[in-house]
Amino acid sequence: MATSGQLIIPDSTRKQFSALVDLILQSESMNDEERQYWINILPIMTPDQITNLEGILHNEKQQLQAIDEKYAKHVQEISNEELIKKTESERKNRREERQTSEQAIEAEEQAALDDVLNQIQNL
Repeated sequence: MATSGQLIIPDSTRKQFSALVDLILQSESMNDEERQYWINILPIMTPDQITNLEGILHNEKQQLQAIDEKYAKHVQEISNEELIKKTESERKNRREERQTSEQAIEAEEQAALDDVLNQIQNL
């Protein structure tokens, strides 16, 4: 008998229904009690019931993957938007700093020019 956490999985069940046991263990919609229930009744289920359970668990897995992909895409879009906003903000700040610096340089140049003109006039 193999155990998976709190679950007891008979070796014969694991061997005969290995893929289905893995789906049960990976199911996010079940708690351990429900997982153990399904593992316990696997050997007495009809082929149709097994097919239905497998279909349900595959469907759940696919739907959760689709949700995860959609969420990941949404998170990426938000991250991209934030990155764009941050980049725009940084560019704006650098532009403003450059303009302030240029204005200071122009003011210094104008003061120097005025000083030279005053010296010329005083000659």
